[in-house]
Amino acid sequence: MNLFDLSGKVAVITGSSRGIGRAIAEHMAAHGAKVVISSRKKAACDEVATAINDKAGKQVALPVAANISTKDDLKNLVEETNRAFGHIDTLVCNAASNPYYGPQGGISDDQFRKILDNNIVANHWLISLIVPQMIERKDGSITIISSIGGLKGSTVLGAYAISKAADMQLARNLACEYGQYNIRVNCIAPGLIKTDFARALWENPETLKASTARSPLLRIGEPDEIAGAAVFLASRAGSFTTGQTIVIDGGATIS
Repeated sequence: MNLFDLSGKVAVITGSSRGIGRAIAEHMAAHGAKVVISSRKKAACDEVATAINDKAGKQVALPVAANISTKDDLKNLVEETNRAFGHIDTLVCNAASNPYYGPQGGISDDQFRKILDNNIVANHWLISLIVPQMIERKDGSITIISSIGGLKGSTVLGAYAISKAADMQLARNLACEYGQYNIRVNCIAPGLIKTDFARALWENPETLKASTARSPLLRIGEPDEIAGAAVFLASRAGSFTTGQTIVIDGGATIS
């Protein structure tokens, strides 16, 4: 038995047209899952789905554009997935927003609300839309991509860090609520990863040096290095793991 085999599973991954989300979709597909590629831009979703399908030699990826801030878009995402694949076994809430970089006192109300709505409320919406079928089958895996920002104080990422700490608590609450139905809910908390989303943190040489100087591995991570944990949590290998936050940061938070 391959503990990481995802054959027959269907996974919805938000924010999966690039970065960590794309890496998760690619590796889940490589382990046998059918995957739904979702982000705001249809063309980007189509490109990733085509690349995954071409590699697999068959249709295993479905592109469905959705803006996580719009509840109707999320409903359509669930409906289109069910229509194409019949069910949803795994949800990865990866899409997030961070429109502000700076001290907490300088953030506008609209920026603060957008961060909280997209990074917390949208996850709650999508989970609530998908979880009824998991309850009916008494099986499912939900993974929220959080951040080590939710474990530390920050002078420049305050609202984002608040939202990511809340995601960890959301996972713990839902793990307690849905555990009786054999539904696992967890978080992955990446450190600094080389993605477009985190470009402001690694493109500047001084910021990069400061971010890695005390990290045991002395470097930032790559999206593929996060994807393995998502595969683990969706597979039989992770079937006794729930309510946890798996930190993947090159050791940054221990030093």
